[in-house]
Amino acid sequence: MKHNATKLSPELGDAFAEPLAIPVAELVAQVYETAPPEFRITLLEQLLKPLGVLSLMVIADGIFAKIRLRSGWPSMTIRVEDANKVQAKDIVALVRRLQQGSIESLDGIAKLIAAAPNLGGAAAAALALTVLVQHDRTRRSGDRSD
Repeated sequence: MKHNATKLSPELGDAFAEPLAIPVAELVAQVYETAPPEFRITLLEQLLKPLGVLSLMVIADGIFAKIRLRSGWPSMTIRVEDANKVQAKDIVALVRRLQQGSIESLDGIAKLIAAAPNLGGAAAAALALTVLVQHDRTRRSGDRSD
């Protein structure tokens, strides 16, 4: 189903026609950068769960594979020191990989961010992330029906 937003206003039409200004991966990275260590660990655990070690080895020079192997298998206990080594660019790469195969896991990330009481501006980020994930799903389903 295509939106016909141009009837509403030219600006809305442009918003639906143009790619998203803030990609999901960058939004998650921004939340990660501003989050306290405890939430960073929780976020990393959620992001790493859907991916196997081989997938993690090729992302961000293997930093996530090292964390995953060091934290134990199959359960995961990420150390604060490991979470602090992860940079925003690493999170961007990880989320982009998740977007390729496990868009559902990003729904869980949006809920996690929204439920975090210690992230002041993160509720808005979670809302934006939810909208972006839904937009990505809509775009993908439109691509498949062509």
